[in-house]
Amino acid sequence: MADPVIPPVYRISDLAACERPRERLEKLGPQMLSTAELLAILLRVGVRGENAVQVGQRLLQKYKGLTGLHRVPFDELLHEHGIGEAKAAQIKAAIELGNRLRIESLGEFPVINSPADAAALVTEMSALEQEHLRVFLLDTRNRVLDIVEVYKGSINSSQVHVGELFKTAIRRNASAVIVVHNHPSGDPTPSPDDVAVTRALIQAGKLLGIEVLDHLVIGYNRWVSLKERGLGFSG
Repeated sequence: MADPVIPPVYRISDLAACERPRERLEKLGPQMLSTAELLAILLRVGVRGENAVQVGQRLLQKYKGLTGLHRVPFDELLHEHGIGEAKAAQIKAAIELGNRLRIESLGEFPVINSPADAAALVTEMSALEQEHLRVFLLDTRNRVLDIVEVYKGSINSSQVHVGELFKTAIRRNASAVIVVHNHPSGDPTPSPDDVAVTRALIQAGKLLGIEVLDHLVIGYNRWVSLKERGLGFSG
């Protein structure tokens, strides 16, 4: 006699109570759930043929994890099967809350001791679709007073206004700055324009008495320090 055919599980409610994401979170804590299970709690329900966990698994596989989900444009995510506007917004909001929690956990005035310290504060820039230029405002102990976005668009020496970049630094009485921008292509290799901008900023900083400590380029899970490579800082 043939074994009975067991239908596939398509609904969370079809799972045993101890296997349902929400119940597992309540009993074990969120850290014990897989990323797909956490996404399933946000999604609440799946679609015909897929429960919420399977939808989460599909998204994570397609976009290669949470970083990919962060990078994908909102308009593209909402057209994924089983997502829509509300669920896309929930996913984007949850990832952004995670980013903000990470920054808060580093303390109100984190100290920058290395390029890696600065890069760790702006990892979300790897997901931006356009180039953004931000400036770390530092006090005499290299503590971060603020991180200010001063430019959005193609970063080149003819478009970046040096005065605008230093205006906030002067207003906040910053002793030094670190400049950081992203490459949406994912490749953080500095361009000739990046080097030219760096040289211009260093010269302006000397005139204003504000040291430019570094210029970081953020790529996809990678970053480059122009100072470490001697680009724009030599001579």
